[in-house]
Amino acid sequence: MKEIQGIEFQTGSREELLPGFTPDFPYIASKVDFDKNMGGAVPWHWHRAVELFYMESGELEYHTPSGTIVFPAGSGGMVNANVLHMTRTTGRATRNIQYLHIFDASLIAGEQGCCIEEKYVTPLISASQIEIIALYPEHFAHAETLKLIREAFLLSGREFGYEIKLRELLSQIWLHLFEQAGAIMEESGKAAKKGNDKIKQMMVYIHEHYQDKITIAELAASAFLSERECFRVFQEYLHMTPIDYIQSYRLQAACQMLARGHETITEISHACGFGSSSYFGKVFREYTYCTPSQYRQRWQDSYK
Repeated sequence: MKEIQGIEFQTGSREELLPGFTPDFPYIASKVDFDKNMGGAVPWHWHRAVELFYMESGELEYHTPSGTIVFPAGSGGMVNANVLHMTRTTGRATRNIQYLHIFDASLIAGEQGCCIEEKYVTPLISASQIEIIALYPEHFAHAETLKLIREAFLLSGREFGYEIKLRELLSQIWLHLFEQAGAIMEESGKAAKKGNDKIKQMMVYIHEHYQDKITIAELAASAFLSERECFRVFQEYLHMTPIDYIQSYRLQAACQMLARGHETITEISHACGFGSSSYFGKVFREYTYCTPSQYRQRWQDSYK
């Protein structure tokens, strides 16, 4: 199981890069210790793979375009394919540990076009109104699903038949989730959010140009939107303005450089699009409650 201290993204995208995720067995298991994760949060991102998770300890917020769901210890759930989401701790616990199964739906669907894919997999992953399925232990049906999610983490990759046993457990979990999501999938009156591709296009543009000055007009044009529509889409999906998102992304990039590199504070401020180091220091302190130098001292040892 891989222990994660931060996530990386595919070039020119905000789609998460999944190290160890291979076509012959598209699955990875991860442990996230948020107390060792910079900022105690994972920024907005998406991935084509399905995410199953279990909260071993602590409490975590999942943010999606539809809102926020809180997951305390013992709970878990599923993030659907291609759903924009971000996570952060609530600050109520001293230890926040999460376990993750991330896998491509083809692992349980089998050959493309087969009846399993058409009857049980495609209807769920294509249901854009289903962003997250939340599971809580006090609910009997949920408790059974959570038990299976935890059981799958106990499998050892060294044991005989590991891949088949894991696929069998994931298939059982999927059937539970499919049944629980059935009512939502049948709700014809519940409209899915529009503009999912538009927000992703603008996020990609920011990812590629954050070092430069970005105007709202340029950002809107990257997704063929008006400036007014640009503000509306950011508010609807990320619950913030495009200006706020640009700054938060630049600060995330600065955090990565401080923790992993040896550039000077001035070099980092220019490389991340802040201009003067004094302005960079001001907004960085507001974001992290410490100076860039203090942040570097705290986190750089984690990447040696």
